[in-house]
Amino acid sequence: MTQTLDPGGTATAATPPETGAKAKPIGAVVAAVAVPMFMVTLDNLVITNALPVIKTELGASLSDLQWFVNAYTLSFASLLLTASALGDRIGRRRVFLAGIALFVVASAACALATDPWMLIAARAIQGAGGAAVMPLSLTLLAAAVPERMRSAAIGIWGGIAGLGVAVGPVVGGAVVEGLNWQWIFWLNVPVGLLALPFAARMLTESFGAARRLDLVGLVLSAGGVLALVWGVIHGADDGWTSTPVLTALIGGGALLVAFVGWERRVTDPMLPLRMFASRGLSLSYVVSFGFSAGVFGAIFLLAQFFQVVQGYSPLESGVRTLPWTLVPMVVAPLAGLVVDRVGARVLIATGQVCLAVALGWMALIITVDVPYIGFVAPFVLGGIGMGLTFAPSSTIVMASAAPADQGMASGINSTVREVGVAMGIAVLASVFASHGAYTDPQSFVDGLVPAVWVGAVLVAAAAVVAAFLPGRLPQST
Repeated sequence: MTQTLDPGGTATAATPPETGAKAKPIGAVVAAVAVPMFMVTLDNLVITNALPVIKTELGASLSDLQWFVNAYTLSFASLLLTASALGDRIGRRRVFLAGIALFVVASAACALATDPWMLIAARAIQGAGGAAVMPLSLTLLAAAVPERMRSAAIGIWGGIAGLGVAVGPVVGGAVVEGLNWQWIFWLNVPVGLLALPFAARMLTESFGAARRLDLVGLVLSAGGVLALVWGVIHGADDGWTSTPVLTALIGGGALLVAFVGWERRVTDPMLPLRMFASRGLSLSYVVSFGFSAGVFGAIFLLAQFFQVVQGYSPLESGVRTLPWTLVPMVVAPLAGLVVDRVGARVLIATGQVCLAVALGWMALIITVDVPYIGFVAPFVLGGIGMGLTFAPSSTIVMASAAPADQGMASGINSTVREVGVAMGIAVLASVFASHGAYTDPQSFVDGLVPAVWVGAVLVAAAAVVAAFLPGRLPQST
């Protein structure tokens, strides 16, 4: 009797197909999990090129712009592990499909928003739907692919995630320029409606251990992260020693301390602390956080540079980022193919060095009238760095966890990345607000340069940590 990895990451005995049932083609299963995952990753960046337009049309502030992104990422991050546990209880395919449906409905709500608070609320609901899609997409893929093909399959999965990153700014720019910003969300509706029946047909239902939902842990962790991000976002405007900001920062820290204490006591924790006993897992999570904070915090501001400072249209701005965003789509699958031979540590550390150098390079050359050609080389270098990071980091997380913990390990990795995105945007935007403004091009550059330097430092720190990752991946059985 062989052993397979079920969609939640639990080792289960393989069972023969039902009478008359046909085995699902691996390519079709990959498409069934990858298309919804692409839709979710696309919405991480599709809004970035639309931010200047949305700022004008909805009368949004810099704080609102951050929440347009962070409402999505924080909701996404907070609910990832709970969605995985819910899948164990009521069925992973069922939760995956429900996530797609919720994402589609929330996308329509985003398109209908007429006020900043409405868009923020709809983006939070969108993130909740994405939280049910992202972690299960990887574990469903692991369930369908033989061990010898898993690294390559994860590489393809990472490449599709990279495609979402690649086309996000261009799609956002093209749609905003050709139609209006609302259509960046309307586009999700037909894609989701097509993905739902296809995934329902291609994916097989499965269940995990019926763990009790850790609702107290959910409230403590989500409240703590939300309070910290709120404090960082408002620190530059309200003052770091103002009562609301200090209350948010201290309260957020206290909630996270309480969360750790609760997780030590509860029988079925949302975040089993034993997972951090593995060097491969714990260091991978630190790298994921630093990488996401530095890179996506910088992207939040750099995506606006070409429009706010140099006067390009949303589409022209998106096209100019292609040397950065297209490269991961090519590099990530190649990294997945060679990770078993070269080692995840080498690829991830090299990727972080490339990204840190790229961000530092950009910080050195950014001026109001810098020619675009100056960005091409650091953009390509940054894209290589992202491509070397996506698939190997997922591979090392899956390989470092016990078979029964792989679903949880994947969920934690996704959570850490999204929290890193939210915290990075908050920190770098705060640095921007402390040194610059949107009032004129030079003021924007004055804030952008130190913010990008902070992003480079965060990624450089991730590179140092990556050097201590395990040299060889454990072989799962």
